[in-house]
Amino acid sequence: MKGIGWVDELLACAPWRKSSFSGGGDDNGGACVEVASLPDGRVAVRDSKHPEQAALLLPRTAMTAWVAAVKAGEFDTPAS
Repeated sequence: MKGIGWVDELLACAPWRKSSFSGGGDDNGGACVEVASLPDGRVAVRDSKHPEQAALLLPRTAMTAWVAAVKAGEFDTPAS
């Protein structure tokens, strides 16, 4: 991973979890995101197919709001 040394170390030791919906055997190769709760309260998000690339670090409140918006359908594509 690229970045500031302590961030790299924090992310390397993070307990990453992948969605159970990720699959793994489909044509997308299990394309999904992984998340990890960090000791400082933030949530890290990364691409499960490219975990060596950068991770997005979000305050827990932002992640909670985003998950609630997804569940509420706020990002659904409108029917044509």
